[in-house]
Amino acid sequence: MYAIIARSRLRISSLISRTNRRLSSTDILQDQPPPLPESSSAAAGAENKSWNLLKYSLVASLTGGVATAGYATYAYSLDEVEEKTKALRASANYTAGDNASGFDKVQALIYSSAMTVPAKLIELYLDLRRMTEEQVRGFSEPTSDKLLPDLHPLEQHVFTLVLDVSETLVYSDWKRERGWRTFKRPGVEAFLEHLAQFFEIIVYSDQQNMYVDPIIDRLDPKQCIRYRLSRGATKYVGGKHYRDLSMLNRDPSRIIYGSGNALESSLQKENCIEIKPWKGDVEDTSLLDLIPFLEYVGKHRPADIRTVLASYQGRDIAKEFIERSKEHQRRMQEQKQHGRLWRR
Repeated sequence: MYAIIARSRLRISSLISRTNRRLSSTDILQDQPPPLPESSSAAAGAENKSWNLLKYSLVASLTGGVATAGYATYAYSLDEVEEKTKALRASANYTAGDNASGFDKVQALIYSSAMTVPAKLIELYLDLRRMTEEQVRGFSEPTSDKLLPDLHPLEQHVFTLVLDVSETLVYSDWKRERGWRTFKRPGVEAFLEHLAQFFEIIVYSDQQNMYVDPIIDRLDPKQCIRYRLSRGATKYVGGKHYRDLSMLNRDPSRIIYGSGNALESSLQKENCIEIKPWKGDVEDTSLLDLIPFLEYVGKHRPADIRTVLASYQGRDIAKEFIERSKEHQRRMQEQKQHGRLWRR
């Protein structure tokens, strides 16, 4: 009897253990995500490929547009770009004629719709470039197309003498024990006062007016200098400020520009006189030496000062003028003597 009961318990425990193993195996399988069907996996792969293709196409289009805009900015002016893209921008408004067939009208509508985005992008580029160039022009171009007012009708024959300030009329020096000091060039007051009788004198500096005005106030108490032009009147090119004499509202054949760095600081080299840069030499006489030549020009008023200056190119004008004056006087003396001999 006991043996039968023991065998029954053994069978029951065996059945329970098998059932537990089946249940645990089923629970584990349910925790794992169900396998995707093959059709769903293929669709997901195709969708990813399409998205990647669209993404790379957008990046390539953007890169190409930026490169094209950069090349156009470098190679063409704004007016040239507007002229070259006029037809493309007009194509966005393309319409078929009233007598066109329905198919032609639909085709024209599709074409104009396709060209709308490129045309709008070009319009945006032109607007941005126009704004940028206007901003840059405000820093690089002179403040006005006419830097000086019109000459009085009775002074149309007067020549204009344009002078630099630093190292031409004055020299500024800094030392630790005293800071900045500005020195007047020897003879500068006599130079200005004498030539003011024959010229319209202007100072044209690449310094700020807060530097120029106090210096000229003390340098020129008799107001021989009519106008003062500072950095705002210069043209900024390649990291340097240049004097643009064509913006002075004066006849270029009657303009002389004198500076210690005239050829490097002016856009019109044919109007330049190189004056020895001054850096504090108390024995300097460069300004006074130039007075005879400039007085002669102011009195005799040649038709075009540029041809006169070209004849002195590569020479010291002050010394060369004295030599030519002596030669001229010698010839005049010979002519007088020849005339006397002829009368005899």
